[in-house]
Amino acid sequence: MVKKHIKEYIYIMLGTTILALGMSLFYEQNNLVTGGVLGIGIIVKSLAAENFGLDVPIWLTNFACNIPLFIAAILVKGGKFGVKSLFATIYLSIALYFTELIPVPRYDLLLSSIYGGVLSGIGLGFVFQAYSTTGGTDMLASIINHSNREITVGNILFYVDGIIIALGFWIFGTEKGLYAVLSVYIVSKILDGMLEGVKFAKAVYIISEKSGEIGQMILIKLGRGVTALNGTGLYSKQDKKVLFCVVAKREIVKLKDRIQEIDPKAFVVVHDAREVLGEGF
Repeated sequence: MVKKHIKEYIYIMLGTTILALGMSLFYEQNNLVTGGVLGIGIIVKSLAAENFGLDVPIWLTNFACNIPLFIAAILVKGGKFGVKSLFATIYLSIALYFTELIPVPRYDLLLSSIYGGVLSGIGLGFVFQAYSTTGGTDMLASIINHSNREITVGNILFYVDGIIIALGFWIFGTEKGLYAVLSVYIVSKILDGMLEGVKFAKAVYIISEKSGEIGQMILIKLGRGVTALNGTGLYSKQDKKVLFCVVAKREIVKLKDRIQEIDPKAFVVVHDAREVLGEGF
């Protein structure tokens, strides 16, 4: 149990550091507002410098916005948000402080949106794998949902982050806003890949009158396990064997060709397997 907690905190530290690098190296220098408290930090920094000549670092805005949210969460939810989220928020502010000191060249908008999205997605993936969050709009959505159950957390996040991104459009222009939306899409895809697994395998369902012969081919020729499920055709009213197997992506073409050779009328369904664990994988 202790090793598990240590691993989770290492994940949080690694993830928030990578997230801070994405923010400091790519998003901040090009004013790409991708939502959340970090997006608010970019807006505040730009407006403070332009209108008041003040340098308000993003780490300070992140810390200043999250502390009241944590206090509100304690009052509303009784501390259910978790110690790890508080640690992640504080450590993110520390990481932002140090990564902002790194001198970096100015990249163009496309490179910044792509690499910023990749780093942010990887960073958030590590944090979420530790069953934690970085606070911010996630926590705000949780507080609002606790007070009004009719509004889902997802809808609240959609509107809150949507407002922040819209402010980015208004303040920094349409071009940067569109690149920010592209980056949000990249973050979501990278995050999905880290949390659900990379699409490295294919799951296959096979319905055939020659299921026994096809099953033997999969076992012997491909060296893969196969399971026969009992099924009944609602139209034919006949009992059938439904074969289920999982193969590597490079094996799917060979499998389909072999099935076609044995039974050209076989019904085959192939779909992506996000994550496969166990013998052979």
